[in-house]
Amino acid sequence: MAKRQAADAQSATSGKATLVAASHSNPILDYLVTDKINQNRQAEGIEARLTEKGITLPAAPMPAANYVPFVQTGKLVFISGQISADDNGLITGKLGDGTSVEEGAAAARRCGLALIAQLKAAVGDLDRVTRVVKLTGFVNSTPDFTDQPKVINGCSDLMVEVFGEAGRHSRAAVSAPSLPFGVAVEVEAVFEVA
Repeated sequence: MAKRQAADAQSATSGKATLVAASHSNPILDYLVTDKINQNRQAEGIEARLTEKGITLPAAPMPAANYVPFVQTGKLVFISGQISADDNGLITGKLGDGTSVEEGAAAARRCGLALIAQLKAAVGDLDRVTRVVKLTGFVNSTPDFTDQPKVINGCSDLMVEVFGEAGRHSRAAVSAPSLPFGVAVEVEAVFEVA
């Protein structure tokens, strides 16, 4: 048994972490595997990953009212709600009344890009990010619309795409009867940085 665990630990530290993680339930080994995955993610660099995936960050949006776009306290960076917008302007609409789940998810992804842009403005180097802690997503939707989680997946999926396993987070997906400027989605986030 000890030889098997030693062999598993050796595999985890030699870059075969994914295979070991899928076949083992040892908490210590799970920690080693997660640590190795995070090291590999850091080694390639977040900026390089964005370039490789063809992801271009927008300019960090300016606040629309009397608040700041981010606050850092200790290792946590709180990003104010980012509303759905693209190069053509605001992405408006109400889910359950003419806006599809797919359109909502695309709008949520745009919110995620704005969150990452704000994060970069806050900390300078995205490689300092150690964890996406939490997302709170608000979906402009009718009372009978219940697919808010599918909409906010657009942002959640982006976080995992960009930050790897460190992009997995806790989350809330909430219905809102309206959002500022009639936008379809708004998402706020908490990140941990080194």
